Amino acid sequence: MAPHSTGDDDGDDVMHDADAMQADANGVNETAPVKSEDIVVKDELEHMFDDDDDDDEIMVDDASAYRNSTNQTVKSAISNILSADPSDPEVMLQFYSRLFPWRQLFRWLNHAELPSTDFANREFAFTLHNEAYLRYQCYPTFETLRRDVLKLNPSRFEIGPVYSARPRDRKQVPKGSFKPLEKELVFDIDLTDYDEIRTCCSKTKICIKCWQFITMAIKVVDVALRDDFGFEHIMWVYSGRRGAHAWVCDKKARKLDDAKRKAIATYLEIIKGGSQSGKKVNLERPLHPHVRRSHEILKDYFRENILENQDPFRTEKQAERLLQLLPDRQLNEALREKWESTIDRPSDDKWRDIDEMAKSTTSKTLVPKVLLEHKQDIILEYSYPRLDAEVSKHLNHLLKSPFVVHPGTGKVCVPIDTSKLEEFDPDNVPTVMQLLKEIDQWKDPIKKEEDEPSSVGRVSDIEKTSLKPYHDLFSRFVKKLLDAERTVMVKEENLEY
Repeated sequence: MAPHSTGDDDGDDVMHDADAMQADANGVNETAPVKSEDIVVKDELEHMFDDDDDDDEIMVDDASAYRNSTNQTVKSAISNILSADPSDPEVMLQFYSRLFPWRQLFRWLNHAELPSTDFANREFAFTLHNEAYLRYQCYPTFETLRRDVLKLNPSRFEIGPVYSARPRDRKQVPKGSFKPLEKELVFDIDLTDYDEIRTCCSKTKICIKCWQFITMAIKVVDVALRDDFGFEHIMWVYSGRRGAHAWVCDKKARKLDDAKRKAIATYLEIIKGGSQSGKKVNLERPLHPHVRRSHEILKDYFRENILENQDPFRTEKQAERLLQLLPDRQLNEALREKWESTIDRPSDDKWRDIDEMAKSTTSKTLVPKVLLEHKQDIILEYSYPRLDAEVSKHLNHLLKSPFVVHPGTGKVCVPIDTSKLEEFDPDNVPTVMQLLKEIDQWKDPIKKEEDEPSSVGRVSDIEKTSLKPYHDLFSRFVKKLLDAERTVMVKEENLEY
């Protein structure tokens, strides 16, 4: 069986098949009846990674309690853990018990209100606090999933495909009959892949300046998926640290085989070569409509987001890289001479110098049309999406679930509102500790007097926190998806008659 893997912003989320990597569970069997072949141990876990009904989540107040894996009642004393580490098991247990949107997750993956094989045959994979990785888990309802998560208390979990049988039963079905049938078409954008062109940060660090690479990428990919492939139900999710994931949930997207997934990933890929290669964008003219549209989108961002914010051509080495991407030697020599006499010249000025020097140069080999095309290629090389194509190509690829907590940052992997894309700032994404503190400090706005009954039992914990707008966004997305699924089902039933 080919290796399975999980996309994530940390770039090291390739999870190999459990049958090929057996390891000691280190206590896993004490929390759930799991099989040894379902367990993989990660060596570097620390680097991984309108239907707004108020009653669709578990409601808990500060005096309430939940049961842990030993079935003992545990008081939800949030104030006792507010100084803990975000990845602390007790913190995660509070989060899963009080804030995770279990029912909406079920509706999203089940594509209907009543339980079906779309959910029951779906694979879930858990990363446990003892660094074990538990594969091939499945559940008939969201209640059973929630119950197992509260027992296992994973640091996070991932979502895989819908299989031809329950993943837990894969050893019991005839050989060759257990296979993935469908899964959302997914995309992974990670700022690590921009390290050679982003100057403000590197590796795990990000800021609002380099986040604009993600903003530009979402704009380009989202419109391509909608306009060129006709997909409608696309959810973008912040990965918790330095990236974003796209979940394309249309039924026709879920049914795509590996060949079609690879074709779509290839269609969106125009940057070729690694960090040591030369010119990475070499496009035939006339430009493909998708590339032409992408250039029109990106050129408006290029001056501010790239030339001003990143200033990628300021140093001598960076400027030399720019000259290598231009088509005329005599023009390059003139630009090099000018820039050597004006040390530390900003990138925005150097970009304008190209056209100014092109007008005054005596070069007989410089063709204005060719220069324009090379400048278009440079804009694309420095701003076009850099996708992890392998994440998109395979039906059996696992991807981190929305709304889990990133163990390194403590941030929740929240959906991104693409209608307000420029407003999204990863620094403003709520952390698990922030959310628990908001619950602890919440005051009942309805209760007027001390002796009046509290409305706390009618208010879900999500509503007490800054997670609510993201939950509402997810709920609206799920409602539209389910409405579309019902419409397709009615049409199919009508065709039968």
